[in-house]
Amino acid sequence: MTDLPTDPVGAAWLAQAYDVLPLGQFSVLSQIGGRRATQVNDGFRLEIYTEPMRPAAEPAAHLQFHLRHEVPHLEFLARLFERTGPDFVQVWVAREPTGQYARRAAFLYEWLTGNVLEVPERLAGNYVDAIDEEKMVAASRDRVIRAPRWRINDNLAGTREFCPSVIKTKAVETAAALDVPRLFGELTDEFGEDLLQRAAVWMTLRESKASFAIEGEADRVGRVQRFADVMARRTGQGELPLDDSALAALQKEILGDLTTITHFGVRQSPVFVGETVRYQEIVHYVAPAAGEVGAMLDGLRMFLEKTEGQSPVMRAAVAAFGFVYIHPLADGNGRVHRFLVNDILRRDGVIPDPVILPISAVITDDAGERRGYDRVLDQVSKPLMQAVRDHVVFESRQTAYPDGVLSNFVFNGGNQATPIWRYPDLGPHVVFLANIVSRTLTEQMREESRYLRSHARARSALKEVVEMPDHQADRVLRSIEQNRGELSNVLAKELPVLARPGVWTEIVDVVSRALGEDGTDMAVIDRYRPGKPVGR
Repeated sequence: MTDLPTDPVGAAWLAQAYDVLPLGQFSVLSQIGGRRATQVNDGFRLEIYTEPMRPAAEPAAHLQFHLRHEVPHLEFLARLFERTGPDFVQVWVAREPTGQYARRAAFLYEWLTGNVLEVPERLAGNYVDAIDEEKMVAASRDRVIRAPRWRINDNLAGTREFCPSVIKTKAVETAAALDVPRLFGELTDEFGEDLLQRAAVWMTLRESKASFAIEGEADRVGRVQRFADVMARRTGQGELPLDDSALAALQKEILGDLTTITHFGVRQSPVFVGETVRYQEIVHYVAPAAGEVGAMLDGLRMFLEKTEGQSPVMRAAVAAFGFVYIHPLADGNGRVHRFLVNDILRRDGVIPDPVILPISAVITDDAGERRGYDRVLDQVSKPLMQAVRDHVVFESRQTAYPDGVLSNFVFNGGNQATPIWRYPDLGPHVVFLANIVSRTLTEQMREESRYLRSHARARSALKEVVEMPDHQADRVLRSIEQNRGELSNVLAKELPVLARPGVWTEIVDVVSRALGEDGTDMAVIDRYRPGKPVGR
């Protein structure tokens, strides 16, 4: 949580005056100082204004400053309005019925609280946007809704129950601008569509294995194959899996028939993310109450509808991480979370069918990226748990919930947690995902495509020496690699033709040359030649 500046104005003044702070970070805070300056630190901005910019010492003036000069912080405003009640906003809009900031404040008060203000008889003025689309992600222009009550263009991208914020920092804007079609096109130009199509099968399985590895269950072969099949068949197909029926169908296919879950779809039980250490439950994140989940999923779906046509990477990040914070299922949330990345990219037309980006592989193969994945999840979960940990209780008796879950977990901090659940800042998540997608396209997929091309060349060269079916050629290539270029006794008995004088040496030579054509490292080629020491 950001410390408040000295001599604060705007949101910082309101936070100090009403003793209310958000759990999520402010992206911008302001103070009065000797000269105008901007200090930027890891995406956070401290704006220093001179004395003539100081607002009057009353809440309306500082809220106007916040809406005009800072980035509206929805979680903070929800907490502020809960603390202050409606009076100062009602007085402000009655005093300035044509003022754009008074009308914006009145609209946001009603939108965030669900309470109703009295509209002044003399209300007038041009329609103005609820939030500044230059500062944060807003609804696409053709999805903006006119709200005549306050003469406001409702361009909030979500709903009151769930409206993630994506602040347009330089890092976020760069990430959102990632040109996925260009990167994929470069792969196509280098390797050709046919080869990338063949690589798609491996990439789907690779993504499934890596997805389980993130959850610490990479050795579950049947589950890996089942998830890979779901990825291949369902990505970008049919209804967006963000309502109860669509989620139930997807969850059932992912989990299979052998599960303790008796109700597929939106959970009917409380849930937390954590681990058991020495029989002690360690809670890393508490998810919203089951009764809130349906409306929050509606908000996430609304975000995707209202931002249609905007950055696919931004939309994929919000869909995937928004889903995992809502945590709407009793089981399978992590897999659907990672499924949604490919699903949105496919729906937005930047990754063609049947290609699956093995994004989870980049995370699992790089310890730094795995730590980065945990850190980005902590952007919401860590401040939440610091605030509500005392409200987590494990009772002595378990409760049976309608979805078949038995649990002794009880959470009594919903009122404190609700604003950050509803209005999380997902800008860092956009930056994280853009980096992962970029590395997937420029590293993982290029490596696999290069391997497949080399393999095809090596197989073709091998069959020029000895005719054999593809599956036998693959068996020979695998043996060459595993045995460092030596002909194994098992393979010689299986395929006696390989033991004829000169045949095996010629095969190893042509395979080595075929691999060398694709720039394979010479140390790798050398290990295919007989007589080389292991490890060279």
